[in-house]
Amino acid sequence: MAMEHDTEKGETSLREEIREPLIQQKKGEANKEDEFNGSKEDRTMLYFSTFVAVCGSFAFGSCAGYSSPAQFEITDELKLSIAEYSLFGSILTFGAMIGAITSGPIADFIGRKGAMRMSSAFCSAGWLAIYFAEGVLPLDIGRLATGYGMGVFSYVVPVFIAEIAPKDLRGALTTINQLMICSGVSVAFILGTKLRWRILALTGLAPCVVLLLGLFIIPESPRWLARRGQQKEFEAALRKLRGPNHDITEESAEIKDYVETLERLPKAQIFDLFQRRYLLSVIVGVGLMVFQQFGGINGIVFYLTSIFESAGVPADIGTITYAIIQVVITGLGALLIDKTGRKPLLVVSGSGLVLGCILAAISFYLKENGMAPSAVPILTVTGILVYVASFSIGMGAIPWVVMSEIFPINIKGVAGSLATLVNWFGAWACSYTFNFLMTWSSWGTFVLYAIINAVSILFVIKVVPETKGRTLEQIHAAMAAS
Repeated sequence: MAMEHDTEKGETSLREEIREPLIQQKKGEANKEDEFNGSKEDRTMLYFSTFVAVCGSFAFGSCAGYSSPAQFEITDELKLSIAEYSLFGSILTFGAMIGAITSGPIADFIGRKGAMRMSSAFCSAGWLAIYFAEGVLPLDIGRLATGYGMGVFSYVVPVFIAEIAPKDLRGALTTINQLMICSGVSVAFILGTKLRWRILALTGLAPCVVLLLGLFIIPESPRWLARRGQQKEFEAALRKLRGPNHDITEESAEIKDYVETLERLPKAQIFDLFQRRYLLSVIVGVGLMVFQQFGGINGIVFYLTSIFESAGVPADIGTITYAIIQVVITGLGALLIDKTGRKPLLVVSGSGLVLGCILAAISFYLKENGMAPSAVPILTVTGILVYVASFSIGMGAIPWVVMSEIFPINIKGVAGSLATLVNWFGAWACSYTFNFLMTWSSWGTFVLYAIINAVSILFVIKVVPETKGRTLEQIHAAMAAS
């Protein structure tokens, strides 16, 4: 018992070291530092590094958007059955789950740049396998490889951006991850109306090539380098990201002190995530991923064409409208996230998701009961577009932003892998069960999604912390102390 008491005291002491002076910084000193740094900081390399990283997000979107426009040509040319093409489409998610499981340890072992380089190689190999495929097996192997690359990208890109960005830009830059995913999906949809399926597969190589070339220029994550004890490389990377005339002394010292304190804690394993000092971070990170997926997004998006057709709306017009709204609203969210904060956008997003689901539920209820047939198409389209716009403004991007912010660096690999795995499992579960739920009750399906999204609003209000305007070290210290 005495030993347990001493251990608990030691961990408490370490938490106090983490907390002080990070969350006790004087407001006047912080403002003075921001004023000084703002006049000296050259953010060219920061923006370029973000651009290179989000090429991985665009590659992610290209993979996700490929199967829908290519379906009819692939099944016709390769004589695939519905079951065979369904396997081709769904195996992407299984590859992403494997990528999610391994993404954290890989990014911790070979670095954020190394993980992006490896992920890009998997995606490139997958696209080439699809391009040259003459049968089912190489087609599925290629799809599995691109799925694995997606799973790794989904974790490492937002983490890398969050670790290189200053606190005043971290939210906006990390949200670009989701914007580029949406852009990749939209471009794949649009190009798929004009290009043959093999050529469309080759277009997926473009962001991978840009990423691989850009990784030779941009620096590694300074926080990862600090954790690895590479002092010279750490300072060089931070100076490169902040500009040669920027004083990095204080930021450098804060990162090093925090990393050194965390390194004295035991190396985290999966079961360690449920210790008190990490529990809030895990609940927030995993909880947001659960609500993001089980709120219905992948079921609705995967079967968007059939939903629009059932409402009497031409599928191509509906899809293009969806793509435009998704990209525009996600871009708007990126502009607002560091001004309004994470929680307000999540609450607005959740409220819109509830409204969109209710409108869709009413439309399907009216259709099932033969009531107000002229109102059904209007309500359906309005409900779906409100849902998509609401998801894009907050719930689409912000869970990834928060996930990249809240996990301390000593557990980021394990905890990030868990959160990403939960996300991809939710994506599979939602898309798999959607048709069964619609067969059970079309309007009841949307009522169920509305209830889940309503619960997510309460979760955000009660549990999720606001991370706007705080350094990663300050966020981790406050959550460890909670």
